[in-house]
Amino acid sequence: MTRYENPPRIEAEGNVILEKKEPVSAVPSRKVSPWSDLLGDEPSGNTAKQQGKPTTELKTVTTVKADWVSYDITQGVLETRGHLLIDVGPDQLTADSGRIDLEKSTGRFESAVVVRQDKQLHFEGEVIEKTGELTYHIEDGWVVTCKLHPGEVPPWSFAAAETELTDGGYAFLKHATFRIKDIPVLYSPVMVLPAKRKRQTGFLFPMVFMSDRDGFSLETPFFIDLSPSSDITLYPRYFANRGFMSGAEFRYVLDEDSKGMLMGNYLEDELSDPSEVDYYEDGDFTHTNSERYWIRGKADHDKGPWSTRLDLDIVSDLDYLREFNTGATSFTASKDRFLDVFGRGFTDKSNRYRENSLATLRNWDNGATALLGEFVAVNDVSERVYSADNPSQPWKLPSLTYSGLVPLASSSGPDFSWDANYTNYWREEGVGAQRIDLMPTVTAGIPLSPYLESYVSGGVRDTGYTIRDNGASDWEETDSENRLLYNFDGELATTLMRDFSVSFGDVNTLSHTLRPYVAYGYTEIPDEKVLPQFDPIDDLEEQNTLYVGINNFFDIAGERNGRAFEREYAFFKIKQGYDMRSEESDTPLTPVMAETGWYPIERMRLKYTTYIDVYGDGAYLHSVDSDYASSAGDRFSLDYRYNELTDVNSVKGSFWYLLPYNFAAGYGLERAIETDETIEETVKLRYIQPCWSVEVSSNHTPGDQTVMITFRLANIGPPLGIDFPGQ
Repeated sequence: MTRYENPPRIEAEGNVILEKKEPVSAVPSRKVSPWSDLLGDEPSGNTAKQQGKPTTELKTVTTVKADWVSYDITQGVLETRGHLLIDVGPDQLTADSGRIDLEKSTGRFESAVVVRQDKQLHFEGEVIEKTGELTYHIEDGWVVTCKLHPGEVPPWSFAAAETELTDGGYAFLKHATFRIKDIPVLYSPVMVLPAKRKRQTGFLFPMVFMSDRDGFSLETPFFIDLSPSSDITLYPRYFANRGFMSGAEFRYVLDEDSKGMLMGNYLEDELSDPSEVDYYEDGDFTHTNSERYWIRGKADHDKGPWSTRLDLDIVSDLDYLREFNTGATSFTASKDRFLDVFGRGFTDKSNRYRENSLATLRNWDNGATALLGEFVAVNDVSERVYSADNPSQPWKLPSLTYSGLVPLASSSGPDFSWDANYTNYWREEGVGAQRIDLMPTVTAGIPLSPYLESYVSGGVRDTGYTIRDNGASDWEETDSENRLLYNFDGELATTLMRDFSVSFGDVNTLSHTLRPYVAYGYTEIPDEKVLPQFDPIDDLEEQNTLYVGINNFFDIAGERNGRAFEREYAFFKIKQGYDMRSEESDTPLTPVMAETGWYPIERMRLKYTTYIDVYGDGAYLHSVDSDYASSAGDRFSLDYRYNELTDVNSVKGSFWYLLPYNFAAGYGLERAIETDETIEETVKLRYIQPCWSVEVSSNHTPGDQTVMITFRLANIGPPLGIDFPGQ
């Protein structure tokens, strides 16, 4: 180290290390040790010796290393060359050379790199200016949000003419270009990237689409962090052939049991015009409105004994749900997100009656008594023309249900239960009513034998209506109706259990539970009459049926890796009834109902259900559900539905499979076999790296083929594609 007097400066060469320290327990008048102390300059002004007892425990807050250092004592400026490193804890800056103002914590550096450790943000630039303690201005640079080894070419990066890196956690890029290796792919005049781990306001990565019907399409989400417990994401999307679609999502969390999410999209659709003949014919569309929208949302709020659930599903037309099925706000993506967060999604996109509800439940005595209040409104997009004699869907405005169960005597004696419901059914067109439905029931167990389980249950049901005809000709002269019925049911069963010693794989025990039963159901309606039809309660029929059934359950147990386990393995259920009513004397046997399930390995489920008519029609209903998920992330599902009575014959399946060399492939198909029509088909191929991935996917619906490219980048934000399970 050499000291010069004119001008006063100090030069050092070699492995020069400077450290700036602060006391762990600072003396009030001395917050930080001066740089001049470290460089051998005589102190001026207040020092620890002049102001009080010096602190012995110091913490290093900044370290400067370089091959050559020159310190201007008068200006407090440090000139450095060769292997410059500045370590300030959260950030590390390296450069070929630089000039540092020690008092202001600013500087200018050539061929420099800044690494923000808490998010592995890596910045490089021809010139980087340090404008504050943790703020920078970068010229002709680039950024990547994953860890790089020295000299490694980034797999992807954002290059920018100018970049501002703030202490608040943002990187503002001007004239930004997204590059794969060194090849520019996308350009944006302005871009904002979150530059630390916690949620930050900023643009999420855009998605690019090419569609036969829509043309070029671009979605550029923007995330707004409102507070630690709420945020908004905007989803502006431009369609070359349709126009601009606006979209937004609002989320909040009040506590572990109270949260909500609301999403909405709106488009003034340039294709929804009667002159666009090919558009309507190719897609088999029926809507005529150009104002297209979908509003959906859910909220759960639990507080003590109160539970509230809100469900919204309002769409402009049914075609919307199958047309806009790509991107972050599509039907599939929305349904999966709500299902993941709330445990419930939306009714199938082919359902013309979209139900909106608000329900509040109050429990007493651990659920023995409950009061449920509901409001239900139906968004009807069936395009039917309703009239007083062709009624629209009924709304519940409101519905109140009071139910409970109490023992009549001792805990082993009979129980008394009740359901009391009041509902105001409102219709825009057609008959409405206020309905009161009362159903008290007494249930008692019968101690026939220690080997038999048995109970009987009986009650009455009184349903009364105050009718508003609303112009319906069948009800113009009727103000009220009432129906009284009696019901009785019972069951006699036994349960047999046995464990078998087996040896296959890790399994050493197979448990079989066999439960044969006989059940009886009886309903008598002394004065049957035509009633207004609002829900299945209004359409109850008499019955006098004896059922015989057998339920089988199989469990397996064993030891794996030194730990015992037990799980379900299979089940089989079968049941058939004998209708003893005289009008059914020629065909008294009900269809055979059979259901079986098999869980051959963990995370795999196979289930089959069938109804078999014994009078010549055979099996008229088949239902197959199967799914599998591996620990590595592979997934498979296949569902099949066939119902001869309702003309349903469809298949829906998907798989996601991890391939060698960091590839993964996915396929999804939904097809109506009865009409030989593909409802939706999706193919995906993804290349996965530790801090990025790129996916090319194709989505086919009637009249349209869309190709989508999705990039997923580490620490930039959530992926914005339609995710297959297992990602």
